[in-house]
Amino acid sequence: MRECKRGKMKNFFEPNTIAIIGASDEEGKVGYSLMKNLVDFKGKVIPVNIKHESIFGLKVYKNINDYPSNIDLAVIAIPVQFVSSVLEDCGKKKIKDVIIISAGFSEIGNFEEEKKLVEIAKKYNIRFLGPNCFGVCNPYVNLDTTFALKTPEKGNIAFISQSGALWSYISDFSMGQFGFSGFVSLGNMTDTGFEEFIEHFSKDEKTKSIVLYIEKLKNGKKFIDICRKCKKPIFAVKAGKSEKGSKAAISHTGSLATSFEIYKGAFKQSNVILLNSLEECFEKATKHNFIFKKRRINAGKKAIIITNAGGAGALMADYCSEKGIDLIDWKEKNPLDILGTAIASDYKKVFDEIKDKNFYDSVIIILTPQKMSEIEKTANEIIEFSKQTKKKIIACFLGGKSVSNVKEILEKNNVVCFNTLEEARQSL
Repeated sequence: MRECKRGKMKNFFEPNTIAIIGASDEEGKVGYSLMKNLVDFKGKVIPVNIKHESIFGLKVYKNINDYPSNIDLAVIAIPVQFVSSVLEDCGKKKIKDVIIISAGFSEIGNFEEEKKLVEIAKKYNIRFLGPNCFGVCNPYVNLDTTFALKTPEKGNIAFISQSGALWSYISDFSMGQFGFSGFVSLGNMTDTGFEEFIEHFSKDEKTKSIVLYIEKLKNGKKFIDICRKCKKPIFAVKAGKSEKGSKAAISHTGSLATSFEIYKGAFKQSNVILLNSLEECFEKATKHNFIFKKRRINAGKKAIIITNAGGAGALMADYCSEKGIDLIDWKEKNPLDILGTAIASDYKKVFDEIKDKNFYDSVIIILTPQKMSEIEKTANEIIEFSKQTKKKIIACFLGGKSVSNVKEILEKNNVVCFNTLEEARQSL
């Protein structure tokens, strides 16, 4: 990784002009969610799409190089096979900061395409975030390049996460309780990683504390050095304590398994406060005690986890391991990550496959509220599934107001539902 410069990283959070490559006017598309979340952005938004003339009332450009002026930040949300050529276009346009939302790289074994990104970035001196990431958020300038359902309030906590979908949960959970100075989803960390953004937020006047969700570190020594220099408290949760949690992290962002004890040693050396859950991290960061309703739930000895958030699935795998619950290798993946774009029918498809199986005692179903999520429809599918099986069904609809109504609906239909991972962890 290249040397981090304050001015360089600042463009990710305070750009004057931002191009959305893959912008769309079709609801349900990532490019649509990105455009909708930038309606109130205080800078200029430039949609780029070869098929449209106008999106959200803004002129659309066929190619990034058709735009006549300078661009501070480009966000790429297009199919994987076109990303490298578009990154090349960004280089020719002299765009130095790029966010690559697109997935389909090393996290699924496509190392060659990811290698191309590195070569192009080096050629044009581009710094990029991702690929396979959820973007960034800065509430102070109404910048939200994620497809979370809620843009959070302004505050003094910076959240740096290897899981983007966890932001969908935390941003919703935070509403009315605490706010953020910034959020960044790292994805595969091919170019930028924890170190660059910890250094950025350590110098950011609005940031008073930093929370990390970690699956792996690429440069432990640099991480320790940067954290030691940071004068602000850093709180972290590490996924992959257990074998199943570690496997989930590998499939999520291409992370390699590393002994949890090694990480504990690194955190101790770097003055990072390691905690068991994200909720505990935000309790420490806000100096506020959240109330979690603990209920004893008998999940049996064997479980299946279905999730639209890889990070939440990895953490739940760890929590199951803590409680002695074995995760059955179903379809060679458990947790089964059906991705952030999952709608109700995607959950139903899995339910239909497992409803008559006998190799598990319980199903843990996780939903984080994203733009494309069908929250009520998914709840209804879970209720129908619960009527078709004698297995224990545990729903985790993670967040605040966006999911509170369905919790009531689920529990009226005898489906246990939690709105936080910590609540589930304490109850399993």
